[in-house]
Amino acid sequence: MTDGTPPGSAPFAAQLANALGAAIARRGPDYVPRTHHLDAAGRPLFTNRLALETSPYLLQHAHNPVNWFPWGDEAFSEARRLARPVFLSIGYSTCHWCHVMEAESFEDEEIARFVNQHYVAIKVDREERPDIDAVYMSAVQQLTGSGGWPMSVWLTAAREPFFAGTYFPPRDGVRGGARGFLSLLGALSETFHRDPDRVGKASAALVEAVRQDMQGTAAANADTCDLPTRELIDATVAHYRGSFDSEHGGLKRAPKFPSHVPVRLLLRHVKRTGDAEALHMATLTLEKMAAGGLYDQLGGGFHRYSTDAQWLVPHFEKMLYDNALLVVAYAEAFQLAGRADFARVARETCDYVLREMSDGEGAFYSATDADSEGDEGRFFVWSADEIRRELAALGDHETTQLFLDHYDVRPRGNWEGRNILNVPRPDEARWAALAGARAILYEARARRVPPLRDDKILAAWNGLMISAMAVAGRILDEPRYIAAAARAADFVLAHLRGADGELQRSFKDGQARHAAFLDDHAFLAAGLIDLYEATFDARWLAESLTLARASERLFADPAGGWFMSSTKHETLIAREKPAYDGAEPSGTSVALMNALRLGVFTGDDHWRQIAERGLRAHAKVLRERPIAMTEALLALDFLADTPLEIAIVWPDGAADAAAPLLSVLRRSYLPSRAIAGGPQSAMGSLAETVAFVRDKVPQGDRPTAYVCRHGRCELPVTDAPAFAAQLGRAAR
Repeated sequence: MTDGTPPGSAPFAAQLANALGAAIARRGPDYVPRTHHLDAAGRPLFTNRLALETSPYLLQHAHNPVNWFPWGDEAFSEARRLARPVFLSIGYSTCHWCHVMEAESFEDEEIARFVNQHYVAIKVDREERPDIDAVYMSAVQQLTGSGGWPMSVWLTAAREPFFAGTYFPPRDGVRGGARGFLSLLGALSETFHRDPDRVGKASAALVEAVRQDMQGTAAANADTCDLPTRELIDATVAHYRGSFDSEHGGLKRAPKFPSHVPVRLLLRHVKRTGDAEALHMATLTLEKMAAGGLYDQLGGGFHRYSTDAQWLVPHFEKMLYDNALLVVAYAEAFQLAGRADFARVARETCDYVLREMSDGEGAFYSATDADSEGDEGRFFVWSADEIRRELAALGDHETTQLFLDHYDVRPRGNWEGRNILNVPRPDEARWAALAGARAILYEARARRVPPLRDDKILAAWNGLMISAMAVAGRILDEPRYIAAAARAADFVLAHLRGADGELQRSFKDGQARHAAFLDDHAFLAAGLIDLYEATFDARWLAESLTLARASERLFADPAGGWFMSSTKHETLIAREKPAYDGAEPSGTSVALMNALRLGVFTGDDHWRQIAERGLRAHAKVLRERPIAMTEALLALDFLADTPLEIAIVWPDGAADAAAPLLSVLRRSYLPSRAIAGGPQSAMGSLAETVAFVRDKVPQGDRPTAYVCRHGRCELPVTDAPAFAAQLGRAAR
């Protein structure tokens, strides 16, 4: 087969064949097809419709012998025309087991031929289409009790699932599996044609279960439910106390994800109660994560999760969202605990993102792979001899030995014969002394074949990193992080817009695609609020209000809360009301906090009412399973408090003189607050949006701080110690 048509498929129409050829030609002479099906000249033997996409994940599969379709009406029309079932595969570009299934099954010509002759095959990038992913992940969980990626789902042409799973080995007996993918394909195809009633009953039952799962947890009418109370937070902290790993931090389990312990919730609980044990849980978890192999000791930044209980052996992919969320956690912990190592980790992680995950125009890329040169983790691990050889340039045996000891480098390795750098005995003085050695090894590592980078730009994840850069920049007094947040915000607001001006989900190769979801609006709005507090540039607050209003228009449920998809998205078999905070917070939880924060800024009680209705809508899950929505508990904590309204105003041209007051704010851990400020001449226009700055003026021609609650203010202060004292009293 040399014309590009996948095996077992009808020849492509001339128009499609020409479009595919043109898409490959545009990639230029240096294009390396991701397949082992190549002709003598290195050109791909097979090409499918995914070559027309921009998603890095879909493009990875553009030369599989499987005749993949992207999700869309064309694929399902073809399934109806041919009277075939649909095989749906969902994954993402840095998913290790997705790569394994691709190599074992989707690159296998025999398996591909069978798929092409008996199915219509569809590939979906879960990061571009979280709505599709959520629906069919629910189906997988209903059938198997668990989920994951790659996701494998068998559908009817009506998009209704009748069987589902995750990874399948290619053939019977491989990896210990009794039934392999090829056998399963045959059995399900036969059942689909021989017993359509059975398939129909299975799909009907599964669709109903999915709908109940995705829409049945929220209250039918939020007005009938009591508002959850702060006691839920205390109960949640007690739950984590009982499950806490007192030796390694995190929970007593493996694998361990950073999100398994809600550090930011613990910090808020500590602020309110003085609970020393909760502070220990938070700080020990942060310390052990940063000391383990989960953290990239040379380049900064965190891998996705640890496969063991000690945080030593990570799953080596790096996700933008993990690093954004952890930057905020470490920065806030630095504020509360004053530990220099937490500030260092936040800085190193921001520096890693700016160095390795930033687009030239300021936006942030999505992820890097776990694999390189065909092996997981190869880019990150070392032998002791390699390290000695590279550090010989120092001409200092003592420093080399110090490095080997500090980073737990063993002659026989600590993982599969190699070494994952980690720090059994953290010591900031030794860390500083080893800066030169780390730089040498970082440069040596940079000469290796790097993991693949997913360079699509997602609105939601950029929103999280805008928050991270803004928060870290403000707390750590790093203007370059704040500038990076502003550049990213400018990029997203300028480039991720559709023809109708509405926000889009994804940007790649100059194209903004896919109508944005709830989390895109919510995460970006949150990032812009944080950016406003870091800059006092009123346009960021105005843009956040625009996004929050769009969230109400597009996603709000009249009964309270929000749907993931808007009225502009296609209608799937279910419409999710997000009610789970996992590795990423849900759009629901962040939208709740946005509404409360905007209510304090604007003084408009409408926003508080929106948040209260949202909390009531999810009252059942919050009361029964609060650990499922720990990010929503941050909003509950904010609501139960009386947030501070903090204004700093200075005489025109005297911004530098406000530095001592701003320094006090940087050092003060104030989770329930809204911060506004600017020169005196800007207060009039700012007051149109930020109610609590009205009539705030400098006292005695000096920068002045006002600390208020519900518009009732302490006496204005102009010196830093008095301001710090007010904040200390007000925060108690």
